[in-house]
Amino acid sequence: MRTNILKFIKAALVAAFWVFVWHIISVIVSREILVPSPARTLEAFLTLAQTQKFWNAVLHSIVRIIIGFILAMATGTLGAVLSYRFKFFEFVSSPILSLVRTIPVASFIILALVWIDSNVLPLFISFFTVTPIIWDTVLAGIRSTKKAALEAASVDGAGKWEQLFYIIIPGLAPSFFSAAVTGLGFAWKSGVAAEVICRPSFSLGSMLQDAKMYVESPELFALTATVIILSLIIEKLLKYIYKKWCEKHVCL
Repeated sequence: MRTNILKFIKAALVAAFWVFVWHIISVIVSREILVPSPARTLEAFLTLAQTQKFWNAVLHSIVRIIIGFILAMATGTLGAVLSYRFKFFEFVSSPILSLVRTIPVASFIILALVWIDSNVLPLFISFFTVTPIIWDTVLAGIRSTKKAALEAASVDGAGKWEQLFYIIIPGLAPSFFSAAVTGLGFAWKSGVAAEVICRPSFSLGSMLQDAKMYVESPELFALTATVIILSLIIEKLLKYIYKKWCEKHVCL
């Protein structure tokens, strides 16, 4: 408990320091259109928080991006397993993965707008950016699983499912969740970027674009802070789930 309190105090002090730096920069620049003050940004956030439009945008953005993220987790894991099991599948899929890794997200968003509805595009872009991360991590984790442990389990009479749940999955868990946290960050950044470009109904990205068009700098800063805070909250939730999972299973 004491350790958690100390961590919280340290985090609060660091946050306070950077808010103070932000305030000083705002005073030096002395132009709200360029750098609004923390107080003015907080005021803009509180104003937004009183509107139904803001909460609809928050809800829809979360749903779009999280669905894309979950689909990427499932697809990346399945693709990794199939690549490990079937060499031909890995040979066929590797050029697609290489293309996905190298193509600029902004370019793909613009291209995808030709075929995909703007309300679905952020979901797809989140899926598109996270899948290779999960795929590569799970495949590397499976290949690094100690064959000696699997052979020993097989000799002791453990079946394929027992080996999966008691050896392979616990061994994969740390790298898998680490990749999930990284992928979540990419999902948020790419998903919101897609919303800014394609402007779906009820989205934080659309509100960011509107604030930029109408030069509402405090609102722009407040919305950006909202995106960051939501990302941190969901990341913390993901880490909490992993911690609880480790309490019930052995994390190798």
